[in-house]
Amino acid sequence: MARPGKAALWAGAAALAVAVVWAWQHFALGSLLTLDQLKASRDALVGAYQARPAATAAAFFAVYVAAAALSVPGAVVLTLAAGAVFGLGAGFVLVSFASSLGALLAFLTARYLLRDLVQARFGKRLAPINEGMQRDGTFYLLTLRLVPVFPFWLVNLLSGLTPIGAGRFYAVSQLGMLPGTLVYVNAGTQLAAIGSLRDVLSPALWGSFVLLGLFPLLAKAVVGWLQRRKVYARWDRPARFDRNLVVIGAGAGGLVSAYIAAAVKAKVTLVEGHKMGGDCLNYGCVPSKALIRSAKLMHALRHAADFGVRDAGGRLDFAAVMARIRQVVQTIEPHDSVERYTELGVEVLQGHARITSPWTVQVTLADGRQQTLTTRGIVVATGASPFVPPIPGLQEAGFLTSDTVWDLQALPRRLVVLGGGPIGCELAQSFARLGAQVTQVEMAPRVMGREDPEVSDLVAAALRADGVTLLTGHEAVRVQQVGGERQLVARAEGREHTIAFDALLCAVGRSPRVTGFGLEELGIPLTPRKTIATNAWLQTVYPNIYAVGDVAGPFQFTHTAAHQAWYAAVNALFGRFRRFAADYSVIPWATFTDPEVARVGLSETEAQAQGIAVEVTRYGIDDLDRAIADGTAHGFVKVLTVPGKDKILGVTIVGTHAGDLLAEYVLAMKHGLGLNKILGTIHTYPTLAEANKYAAGAWKRAHAPQGLLRWVQRYHSWERG
Repeated sequence: MARPGKAALWAGAAALAVAVVWAWQHFALGSLLTLDQLKASRDALVGAYQARPAATAAAFFAVYVAAAALSVPGAVVLTLAAGAVFGLGAGFVLVSFASSLGALLAFLTARYLLRDLVQARFGKRLAPINEGMQRDGTFYLLTLRLVPVFPFWLVNLLSGLTPIGAGRFYAVSQLGMLPGTLVYVNAGTQLAAIGSLRDVLSPALWGSFVLLGLFPLLAKAVVGWLQRRKVYARWDRPARFDRNLVVIGAGAGGLVSAYIAAAVKAKVTLVEGHKMGGDCLNYGCVPSKALIRSAKLMHALRHAADFGVRDAGGRLDFAAVMARIRQVVQTIEPHDSVERYTELGVEVLQGHARITSPWTVQVTLADGRQQTLTTRGIVVATGASPFVPPIPGLQEAGFLTSDTVWDLQALPRRLVVLGGGPIGCELAQSFARLGAQVTQVEMAPRVMGREDPEVSDLVAAALRADGVTLLTGHEAVRVQQVGGERQLVARAEGREHTIAFDALLCAVGRSPRVTGFGLEELGIPLTPRKTIATNAWLQTVYPNIYAVGDVAGPFQFTHTAAHQAWYAAVNALFGRFRRFAADYSVIPWATFTDPEVARVGLSETEAQAQGIAVEVTRYGIDDLDRAIADGTAHGFVKVLTVPGKDKILGVTIVGTHAGDLLAEYVLAMKHGLGLNKILGTIHTYPTLAEANKYAAGAWKRAHAPQGLLRWVQRYHSWERG
């Protein structure tokens, strides 16, 4: 037999609701579930129970289940009736199981009919609640059940919208409602002494319920304490500690963690096994932006005639380009140097760190000596490394990564770039502008897959305009060498394509560095994405060990690592007094192709996928005076807002200096400022930043009060006579 669809169930539920309302009004059922009516009919009910005990009990049970399932008012009176008719023992058993079963039916109804709709519409905003219910749902629900001030029916329906399992909901409800059920059933046995429902609960009894409601919270604290004891059970805790904090890794997350600890006068040691500054300074953000600058200059020279400059052709010296990149890194190095952090009060050790217990870190120094540090807290900030896909023949043929590409001394004549994400697009465009024949291979249907399709299309068009042969929807199958020539074989739509190359660059993502630091021996678990599993406070399974940055996720951005570092350092040093949950509500990012792509908050594609209603306002930068003057009049600003309101939910900017233009929206979203505030802010003319004002103006025009304007038009007409 076919399972009924939700439409049929909705129709059935609506018909049942109409029938219940009609019966409630027609037969005045509400008057039956009152204290006065119960007292008047008590003798008749007792007589029916004495004459037919099983049938009366079964009928009462069914009525109670139906009333609870339909959220009908009168549950308190029914509970009193159970005590008055069946006595304390039998009444308590009947109500206990009937109320829990009715609650379960209401829960399942809400889950099946409403949860998907609610989660689809408000899923992102409900994410913290969902996570909390999955983690601590038992404690939350038990608290609500133990304190009868919370409406019985509301708890049932709202619980159905959360991820808590039906079995757990029933078990917790059965247990949590026992004290309240016992109080009301017992009061029902003394029905004659009750003048109103207020007589059931005295202030003292209400206070008892409140204290009882605190029990789950206390229980949670005790369980947490027991869990900590269990996780630390096999380790000997030092009697004293040499340091307050040890930080492993001197990338953005580690540097900021150490800086904050030193700033608040904690004794902190920073351990780095390779280069200070981590991936961003040495292999990522800094060298790639220096390369992009040289590539952009070459592009400008080729197009100098467009600006009236003749004979501006330049000759590339690739070795000089790479030398400049190294010089840029060296110029910035002092910001992240051992000397600077030593002056700030951080002890810096250069060597390999290994966590040997929750409170000890063994450091193998460059000269082979070992030093064991004892510490109250540990921050793991070991970053990530380029992921190399297991393509047959790749290792034998040799390849570059975003770490090793900076060792090139000569420009590859034919370069294959694997990957169509931000790193792959930035490097493919840059090498093409410098003169390499670049073929970019991406397995997905489009590049920049995290962005909206129109963004991907603009970036793809820019790549092709710069000479990149872009092969999307192609899977790298193998690397082969034929007659001394290296070739990549890629498959698309069942056909294989051969691409000859002189160098192959893997840019298909980065893998967290989680091995070799003692995490395995301590039993610190990883997530499905192979990052270190942490809670909202960035704690691992050991509450005094934290993880930040690429090794922790969920974002692989330098600025996110620095953001997390504040939370980890403060929680590690002062968590016994107050802890702070990491805030990811407003995280910006940018891809530095030309045009740049910058985003914060929701994209239009994400909003559609999550069922979030948004209003889209778009301003084309081709209309912007400064962009026209600069010859960069391409791209757009797209703002997502709450329908009918100026509250910003997300912004995507494509164009020159998009990453810089985004900052205004990041500030606005972080501090709850809407488009009206941006429109009311004076922007210097002529600047690219005016694009933000004009986007806000486009939203304002779409919400102009047309009715009022028509009256104003009539007024002006009257003024003219």
